[in-house]
Amino acid sequence: MKEKMFKLPPPNKKGLISFEEALVKRKTIRSFKSDPLKLEEFSQLLWSTNGLVDPYGRRVIPSAGALYPVEIYVAVGEGGAEGLKKGVYWYFPEEHAVKLIIPEDVRREVAQASLWQTWMAQAPIIVVIAAEYARTTSKYRERGLRYVFMEVGHSAQNLFLQAVCLGLGAGIVGAFYDEEVKRILSLPPNHDPLLLMPVGHPR
Repeated sequence: MKEKMFKLPPPNKKGLISFEEALVKRKTIRSFKSDPLKLEEFSQLLWSTNGLVDPYGRRVIPSAGALYPVEIYVAVGEGGAEGLKKGVYWYFPEEHAVKLIIPEDVRREVAQASLWQTWMAQAPIIVVIAAEYARTTSKYRERGLRYVFMEVGHSAQNLFLQAVCLGLGAGIVGAFYDEEVKRILSLPPNHDPLLLMPVGHPR
């Protein structure tokens, strides 16, 4: 399916609360209101997971060998984010843009594939942190797997803290059927989902 890139608003690089306050307020949220996210909030969340910080390609997360194996996808519900249709989106850091790859609300299916954790489908969006292992293992071999997991952890913590800074909340799920989630999201064969993070307004 060929879709044009949807350019996101530029990220804000100066926050309103301190890093320490964000750490204190960070917690896992498992109950969400149905209120949509503003497009600016959606943009800021994705940038915090894997976005660029300078014109030379350096990103918000450290990466072994600057190989950046992390890939970000988002399942957006009906009315989940202002200005976006429901569906599954793929984030492109260099353009700070997303591409619609499935025009369907798959949140409930993702929740079912996550051992029926139905609370996930309440969130207006579910951020999927995936990785292409070969980008890192081609250089670092088996040790590269560890580096990929580290990078995914950095991305997840950034998302947690960014959600707090925006007055939002995030959950985190690692229990799911990998191949089923890949099928639901239509991920490329070499993109493996590692963490699912529902995000929205805490109830």
